[in-house]
Amino acid sequence: MASGSGSGSGAGDSGAPDWRQIVRDELRAVTSREINRALQAAMQQQRQPAVPRPIHHRTQIPRDRIAAHHRLYEDYFVPQPRFGDNLFRRRFRMKRPLLLRIVGALERRYNYFRIREDAVGKPAHTPIQKCTAAIRQLAYGGTTDMFDEYLHIGESTARECLVFFCQGIREIFGDTYLQKPTPQDCQDLMNMHRAQHGFPGMLGSIDCMHWGWKNCPSAWKGLYTTGFKSKHPTIVLEATVRTTTSMSSPLFNDQELGVGPAVANGNQHNMSYYLADGIYPMWPIFVKTIRCVVEDKKKYFASRQEAARKDVERAFGVLQSRWTIVRVPSRLWHMECIADVMYACIILHNMIVEDEAAALADWASDDDDGAGLSHGVASPSGRMGVPHERAKRVRAFGDMR
Repeated sequence: MASGSGSGSGAGDSGAPDWRQIVRDELRAVTSREINRALQAAMQQQRQPAVPRPIHHRTQIPRDRIAAHHRLYEDYFVPQPRFGDNLFRRRFRMKRPLLLRIVGALERRYNYFRIREDAVGKPAHTPIQKCTAAIRQLAYGGTTDMFDEYLHIGESTARECLVFFCQGIREIFGDTYLQKPTPQDCQDLMNMHRAQHGFPGMLGSIDCMHWGWKNCPSAWKGLYTTGFKSKHPTIVLEATVRTTTSMSSPLFNDQELGVGPAVANGNQHNMSYYLADGIYPMWPIFVKTIRCVVEDKKKYFASRQEAARKDVERAFGVLQSRWTIVRVPSRLWHMECIADVMYACIILHNMIVEDEAAALADWASDDDDGAGLSHGVASPSGRMGVPHERAKRVRAFGDMR
C-alpha cells in the first residue's frame, strides 16, 4: 500500500502545469500584439498623403550693381554731371573734391572699400557706392535700406557701409581734425577771443547735447535715462567750440588735470578757461554767467558771457542740421559704433569747415556796439527775480500778464 500511494503521488506531480512557461507565453503574445499594432499604425500613416508644408527659401533680389554705379557716376561725378555743384553739396553735405579725397583715403587703406567679387563671382559695390550709402545715412538719418532703389544696396550691406565708413573716418582723420591745440593755437585763440569778446585767456565755449538711443538694451535703460531731457535713453555729447563752427573732442583733459597750454601771452599758464552754462560745476576752468543780476557791471558781464557762448549753440545747431543722424534717435546697438558715428560727424564737420573756411569761419562781427542779451537771462524779469525799483516792478508784473 505504501509503495502504491507513493507511486501515485509522484505521478500526480509530474502532470502539474508549468506556470513559468505559461507566463512567458502570455508576455510573448502581448508583446507581439503591441508590435504588430505599432507596425500597422506606421504603415497606415505612410499610406496617407503627407500634409503640404510651405518651403521658405531665401529671397534673392536681382540687384544690378554695375548699372547703379554708372547711374550714380553720371549723376554726380562726370565732368558734366546731371546734377550740378549746388545739388551735390546739398545732398552730400560737402564739395566734390573733398568727397573724392575721403573715398580715395578709405580705398587705399581698407580692403572693404575696394572693388571685390561676391561668392558667385559678380562684382561687388564700388567705393563710391559704399561711401554714398554711408553719407546719405549720416545726412538724412533714414533707415539703412532708404536708398536701395537708387544705389541697389541691401539693408545689411548699407549698415556695414555706415559702420566701416565711420570707423575709417575716425582712424584716418581723427589725429588731424581732433588734435589738441598747440601752444601757438592757444595763443591765437586767446588773442581772437580777447579781441572779439573781451575775455582774455578764453579758449572757447563748452556745452553738451543729448542724443536719443532707440535700441538701448533694456538692462542699460536706467543707466542712460536721466529724465532731464526726456524719458527715453540718451547719450550725452560734450564738446568745445574754439571758433564759430570748429569743434573739438575729447575735452580739456589736460586742463582738468591742471596742465594748461604751455606758453601764452609770454607767461606760463597752468590753467585756461572755457565759457559754460549753469549745469557745470564750480571749477576754475569754467566761467559761467551771473543769474538774477541787478548791478550794471554784472549785467554787462552776463550779457557779454552769454553772447560769447552763442558760438557753441550755433555749432551744435549746424552739426544737427548737417548730419540728421545725430538729431534722430540712434538705431545702432553697440556703443562703439554709436561713438564712431558721432566722432565721424564731428570730423567731417571740421573737414567741411576747413574746406570752406573763407565762407564759414569769418569772425567779422556785424554788431559794432557789442553783443546783445541771450535767452533773456541777464535782464531782470519776474521769472528771474523781482526788481528793486518800483517802476521796474510794475513793468515786470505787467509783462507777466
